[in-house]
Amino acid sequence: MADHLGILVSSDRHLDYVVHMTRAAHAKGKQISLFFTGRGVLLTLAPQFGELVAKARLAVCDISFREYGLPDRMAEIPGVERVEFTTQARHAQILSESDRYLVF
Repeated sequence: MADHLGILVSSDRHLDYVVHMTRAAHAKGKQISLFFTGRGVLLTLAPQFGELVAKARLAVCDISFREYGLPDRMAEIPGVERVEFTTQARHAQILSESDRYLVF
């Protein structure tokens, strides 16, 4: 089974690093899960966010998304269905599944 890389994004900076890391891990055949929380949810609206689609399983903290006044923009987020706007329980699941875990 392929190694599983979990990535927590809680900052609204460094999307370029997240994209490059995800692209490199995907090219090596790794399974990747990303969880966006806190100010990290703001990155979901960046054009570069779309580069993560089909390379990783994406999840967004619903509470953080609402906290930043974005609930009306859920449909604008590429590659993230409504069910992937979730709770910290999904974050905990990613942690338990991951062989390696990065935090941005």
